[in-house]
Amino acid sequence: MSVLRAFEVLLGTKFVMLVADKIKESISSALLSAQTGGSLPNAGKIDVKVEKPRNPEHGDFSTNLPLLLARIMQIAPLKIGSEIRERLSTGEIFSKIDLVKPGFINFTLSDEWLQKSVDRIIMAGNDYGNVENLQPLNVQVEFVSVNPTGPLHVGHARGAVIGSALANILSAAGHKVHKEYYVNDAGNQMRLFNETLYFRYLQASGKNCELPEDMYPGEYILDLAKSIYDSHGERILEMEKDEAINYLAPIALETTLNSIKNTLKTLGVTYDEWFSEKSLLSTGYFDKILTLLKENNLVDTRDGAVWFLGTKLGADEDTVLIRSGTGGVTYFGTDIAYHHNKLIKRKFDLIIDIWGADHHGHVARMKNALEAFGCDEEKLVVILNQIVKFTENGKSLRFSKRKGVMMEIDDLVQEVGPDACRFIFLSRSSEAQMDFDLTMAKKQSSENPVFTIQYAHARLCAIQRLAETKKLHFLGADVKLLTDPVEIVLIRKLTELPAIISFSANRFEPHHVAHYSLELARLLNRFYEECQVVSTDVELGPITCARLKLVEAARITFAKALYLMGMNAPEKM
Repeated sequence: MSVLRAFEVLLGTKFVMLVADKIKESISSALLSAQTGGSLPNAGKIDVKVEKPRNPEHGDFSTNLPLLLARIMQIAPLKIGSEIRERLSTGEIFSKIDLVKPGFINFTLSDEWLQKSVDRIIMAGNDYGNVENLQPLNVQVEFVSVNPTGPLHVGHARGAVIGSALANILSAAGHKVHKEYYVNDAGNQMRLFNETLYFRYLQASGKNCELPEDMYPGEYILDLAKSIYDSHGERILEMEKDEAINYLAPIALETTLNSIKNTLKTLGVTYDEWFSEKSLLSTGYFDKILTLLKENNLVDTRDGAVWFLGTKLGADEDTVLIRSGTGGVTYFGTDIAYHHNKLIKRKFDLIIDIWGADHHGHVARMKNALEAFGCDEEKLVVILNQIVKFTENGKSLRFSKRKGVMMEIDDLVQEVGPDACRFIFLSRSSEAQMDFDLTMAKKQSSENPVFTIQYAHARLCAIQRLAETKKLHFLGADVKLLTDPVEIVLIRKLTELPAIISFSANRFEPHHVAHYSLELARLLNRFYEECQVVSTDVELGPITCARLKLVEAARITFAKALYLMGMNAPEKM
């Protein structure tokens, strides 16, 4: 979907018509008029596309429809374009509509329309940028969902930031959004963690015992064991091993989950629901799903294991649901039940899963399973996060989960701050690998993009404070005085925010908001350098007030962009 597909015409506090859609509607009407009048032949159903020209000199919008029709009608594209162009009106939105070789029609927004947008942004206030969605969806976004077996490390941070920012953007795009953490509190990893904790508990009590090789690494489990020992004493030592592990398990789960919640809060991440994997087993929900699959002849038992026959639905291979021997349900088994619960029981219109890139093989299997329930696989969107490499002072930092050598999110946030974390993780597409430069993230200069965007907002607030001391305000200011090319360029960028929100929401790509924020910050700095805002010169009073109005529109826009990214909008720096 083109970014311009989402470009809004502002009417009061609502955004009811896309500029690009209005252009398409006008072009379609002009084409129909030319065909009805006999100037052009009928070409059947045509999909009119409107794009943003890469070269600003070619206007704000462009269509190559004459070129496309030329192939169908066997008429020169400029002839077709001429017939369409003469039936188009600039109205109040456009200053000009040009037909150019070899067959493009370019549309340029009028300065008057742009100037009036300043008033409309201020009128909308905190709602500016929000899209009035005529077909809102009930969307669930599930992200992070790390096994509750220890503190969150930096490898989980990117998905956390992308998920929370995407939820903000989807909400601004008019959708109802439910943020969820899937707690993997069942299965082998939890069993292994609880067994490791048992041995660490023995060590904490003074017992001389070695930790088996296949146990969880990391000293954090020993710290947890010491904490439990301090509060529960030696009575657990009197229990048999299995009884002790079962006793320790809920204590460990609650402690670890609280730690995860607190860590995510420091990063600005919160959830609407924490959904227990174990509940799918204890309530019989998984058994219900297994019965449903059996009724559809999609389950088979081989060598004591229960298999999902995905190959019947086009998968490359079948997948185990219940292991032989232990009879334990696999992660895939409960995940099928979980996705059924989301789409069928809770009736979400769209579910978005944000996973690490190492889960790429799980995507096709899950979509395959949804087909077994008659669900449209398009209702599941999976975003895969590529790995992040950390550097400091030009050197790579190497971590090893296997060895228990990891940098925790708490440490990262403490070192560079939550806002720097969020912006840097949002600065690249989730599909791209990225480098996180710790040295750069801590710089308080224009070299650091995080500093640049937040300083731009603080600068706008500083201008407003200065104006207030001089008893200057923008009430009644005439936006028609905003004629400087730098002002017009800035206003044009301000009007793009609704488009960016819709584009990001429709593509599930929050990094576009980060890019937009940085572009806006640079334009704001240019405006600050080239256009004096606050002046006590009486003759400059009208332009001062008009520019103060532009400053307020810019502040509203910038604050909204920062909010969408989950970042603070500082008034002073």
